[in-house]
Amino acid sequence: MALQSVSTDPRSALPRTAFRPWYAWTVFALTFGLMLSDYMTRNVISAVFPLLKKEWALNDGQLGALVSVVALVVGLASWPVALLADRWGRVKSITAMAALWCLATIGCGISQNHTQMLVARGLVGLGEAGYGSAGGAILAYVFPPQMRAMILGAFLAAALFGSVLGVAIGGVVAASYGWRIAFIAVGAASLMLVVLYPLIVRDYPTVALSSVDRAATGDARKPGLRRILRELFFARSAIFTFVGSGLQMFIVGVISAWIPSFLSREYGLPADQAALKAALVVLVAGVGMIVGGALADQLARRSARHKLFAPASYAFITFALLTTAFSLPAGSAQMAFLFAGVLLAGAHSGVAGAVIADVTHPGLRATALATVVLFNNLLGLAPGPFFVGVVSDMTSLKTALVIAPAASLLAGVCFLLAARSYSADRLRFHVEGEAAAQPAPTPVH
Repeated sequence: MALQSVSTDPRSALPRTAFRPWYAWTVFALTFGLMLSDYMTRNVISAVFPLLKKEWALNDGQLGALVSVVALVVGLASWPVALLADRWGRVKSITAMAALWCLATIGCGISQNHTQMLVARGLVGLGEAGYGSAGGAILAYVFPPQMRAMILGAFLAAALFGSVLGVAIGGVVAASYGWRIAFIAVGAASLMLVVLYPLIVRDYPTVALSSVDRAATGDARKPGLRRILRELFFARSAIFTFVGSGLQMFIVGVISAWIPSFLSREYGLPADQAALKAALVVLVAGVGMIVGGALADQLARRSARHKLFAPASYAFITFALLTTAFSLPAGSAQMAFLFAGVLLAGAHSGVAGAVIADVTHPGLRATALATVVLFNNLLGLAPGPFFVGVVSDMTSLKTALVIAPAASLLAGVCFLLAARSYSADRLRFHVEGEAAAQPAPTPVH
């Protein structure tokens, strides 16, 4: 594979061409569609929890493990997979990832026991590892910097929209045809995008960090691990954003995994109705991701550091609203607080990705965004559902859900700390118009 030579100056690390909206939005649509598939296949299992619990006599800890194993594998594998994508090519990597997670989801449908299902779910996680970061890197390349928080927020909102579809479709299909068909249908339907993506989307060339890397490794586009880690964790704003995003995703993972069961137990709803109502709750969180990113973009026009004040506010308000919601008895007041809290729970996502893209060398954007995924999964999405399952077994699901939003308090503090150095950190690489959208960059052969 021949790689296009580029300048080692970070200000010109990516070639600049005119922004062509049609190509950029086509890339967005396909990348968004694969993110939908990613989270449909990941979250269809939440809709069939009651059926699995009954058929295999599982406890809540075992059910939570089927969710957490995906996040755990994604968290552990996302960084090396994204680093490979930065070197091998993002489009090729995305195609391979999507094929694996679709086939593994079909494998879930033919599992005969909890152990087999756990292995299949682990393979789903392996396929999904690195997709959000590689897809985010493609979008950060084809859209200009002033649109990044909104675009990345909308892209990440596809995760929750996919969760909605996975839970809703899974619940309806499982009620009519059984839980096995729910997995098989969701996995098979996503394979069409796997075919289309590499036919339409063009990759961007791998870029160098500096001439130092050529001296150390013989290839300026393949920096050593020490240099990569130094670049990723050089900026204080990046470190606090990694941690803050991970802590805030704790509650997002809990909501996605346990709201169907909460509604079933607290409101006495059958599995299909609980799944549909839970889908609406998660849909609200997806809307919040888009709105949250757009609002942060607007605030940043006044002062760069205001971009991080937005997710800090989202986190603190999330804690207050969701703690109140799960403390209330079942009823309309509880649902009102729940919807309001969920609206803000994931609103930080696009902002976190945009901040990391702003303070990281363009040659490591997929790897940097994978580091966000790593923290999101290891601090949030992996422990969240399992923690709630274990506490639920010891007390009750409602008690566990009252405790869970405390993670948002720590997240808010981290975002405030990140804001203190963000303005200075972004000056390392930020240039107005840097990496303006590239509808037809030179392909990587």
